[in-house]
Amino acid sequence: MNADVDYADTHGTVLAFDLGLKRTGVASGELSIGVAHPLTVIQAESTDARLAAIGKLIAEWQPVLLVLGLPTHGDGSEHEMTRVAKNFARKLESSFKLPVFWVDERHTSTAAESELHARGIHGKKNKALVDAVAAQLILQGFFDARLIA
Repeated sequence: MNADVDYADTHGTVLAFDLGLKRTGVASGELSIGVAHPLTVIQAESTDARLAAIGKLIAEWQPVLLVLGLPTHGDGSEHEMTRVAKNFARKLESSFKLPVFWVDERHTSTAAESELHARGIHGKKNKALVDAVAAQLILQGFFDARLIA
């Protein structure tokens, strides 16, 4: 795992994940243009099911790297989901032999909810979309950090 966003390649697809215990948001983007898009939401409560679904996405999209949101408390300190995400990142890296980069995901779900609300998407439709849009914000944060690094 690499917390640093310095990645030398400038081309290739990137997949990003907003990890949840029930739903995992997924976003995609291209290194050369640095624009993230929400892709899908994986509905899986077990790590094995989540990895299987991600494996299908990796086979389809052929990413050159993966980005995972790192959840922390508002002050940046770790909590239980931080440890879950770090363990999951290790499994991603060992399962798919792709570099995994961290992005601070503080406030991404709140920002995603606000964005969807502003677009008039509310209620149950909003619930799953929030995770995909949060993954988009995580990936966009990765792209933006590369530009200023």
